[in-house]
Amino acid sequence: MQETQNNIGLVWFRNDLRVQDNTVLNTAIRNHKSVIAFYCFDPEHFHTTSYGFRKTEKFRAKFLIETITNLKANLNALHIELFISTETPESGIKRLVEQFKIQSIYLQKEWTSEEVSVLNKVKKSLGAEVNVHDYFDQFLYHPEDINIPFEEIPQVFTNFRKKVEKYSKVRPSVTIHSAEKLINIVNETKIPSLNDLGFEDFETHPHSAFPFKGGETNAFKRLNEYIFETKKLAVYKKTRNGLIGTDFSSKFSPWLANGSLSARTIYWYIKEFENKHFKNESTYWLIFELIWRDYFKYIALKHQNNIFKIGGILNKNYDWKTDEHQIKKWIDGQTRSSFVNANMIELKKTGWMSNRGR
Repeated sequence: MQETQNNIGLVWFRNDLRVQDNTVLNTAIRNHKSVIAFYCFDPEHFHTTSYGFRKTEKFRAKFLIETITNLKANLNALHIELFISTETPESGIKRLVEQFKIQSIYLQKEWTSEEVSVLNKVKKSLGAEVNVHDYFDQFLYHPEDINIPFEEIPQVFTNFRKKVEKYSKVRPSVTIHSAEKLINIVNETKIPSLNDLGFEDFETHPHSAFPFKGGETNAFKRLNEYIFETKKLAVYKKTRNGLIGTDFSSKFSPWLANGSLSARTIYWYIKEFENKHFKNESTYWLIFELIWRDYFKYIALKHQNNIFKIGGILNKNYDWKTDEHQIKKWIDGQTRSSFVNANMIELKKTGWMSNRGR
């Protein structure tokens, strides 16, 4: 353990909502005698957009609540208390920094505008005496290992894939150890309910292709089920473009999206399957899709906020029309395409849409 002037570190969880294979959490535990954690249900994530729907709707909100509930339990097992806020991140973090005399904050590094803006507000509220340490931890191939400057990331996926597969290696998963228990710590913060966030509770649709719950524990349950129990991994390439049912694809994406499962963990589970059983085109193809995921993240690192602009990363002039009536028909599944309609209705009723539908 590296000694610090104040031996309580603060881990700010954002899109890395897991305990296992978490570099940020591991670094804080190594550097400090004790650790506390923070998660914010940022009000900005739940406001209503100009199109009349909320930025985070009920399905993702429920999945998030399940995820944070599981994260809290898993952190408690490591003697780490998770503090919850429904205020702005800068307000919640400043309160903890003052209460526990925090001098070091640890978080996953993000680079797009909203996340950067939030971090800058937090830094401004704290002042220079608090050290903020952020780390890339959402990739299969870590940025330090690909030997490609961000500005030189290939525009074409195949070129990117060939380079990283040839010259880079996937890092081992990080093993997490317990921190020292803080004595007499008082945590009166609570995880909000769906009602607290402005939603009515609901039952999962009986025909949902994604009937799974949020959280790292459920992510590992699905990982074991898909790869080792049913061995559906072995036919992934043949079935991945399906539309109906739970097992035509891995369904890992919601857990990957909020970081309750890491890409590295999936990779090493696949490698374990290949070592114990066999490898084929399907076992490789799930890794191939994880490389696609990396590619888009690296494209975002290269082009920053241009990925959100109408002209895109190539700055093209598109004949773009904004028709609120047509947008509403698309949202409600009332277009001229029955395929589009079916997928949009599935999204509206279950919160899920297949890769082919997207």
